[in-house]
Amino acid sequence: MKIKLALAAAALSLTACNPSEPAKAPAAETPAETAAVTATDAWCRPSPNGAKAGGCYVTLTATTDDRLTGGSTPRAASLQVHEMKTENGMMKMAELTAGLPLPAGQAVALAPGGNHLMLIGLTAPLVAGETVPLTFQFASAPAITVQAQVRQPAMDGMDHAAH
Repeated sequence: MKIKLALAAAALSLTACNPSEPAKAPAAETPAETAAVTATDAWCRPSPNGAKAGGCYVTLTATTDDRLTGGSTPRAASLQVHEMKTENGMMKMAELTAGLPLPAGQAVALAPGGNHLMLIGLTAPLVAGETVPLTFQFASAPAITVQAQVRQPAMDGMDHAAH
């Protein structure tokens, strides 16, 4: 009886350890490598002279469930994640203080009229044709920096391809 129990315990511990054993060595480095976010089509609207805020947009895709928690840019005092929503027939903008969820493998577009980035306390106007560095911070993935082109919004899908 003791031998059967010992064998069963050994088999149980082997099956319990086996899945994590092979995964353990790669997994020690894999989460940091696989927890990543890619950014595409980063751009900002030109801001009028004297404006203290500017809007920027980007599409983010996370390899694992993550959250955009904020960011920074040398061009403004702060970079905030905002949402647009309609309440009582009025469009309202508010900061997403808890961040923006990024479901694994899904492209999340921050676009005009929806979730977007606000550069608060601009150091100078955003001028069409220039690029602005934006650094994004996430709950899990390492921060990334992109160069956002300052331009007018595309009027149709064809204009988007020209950039």
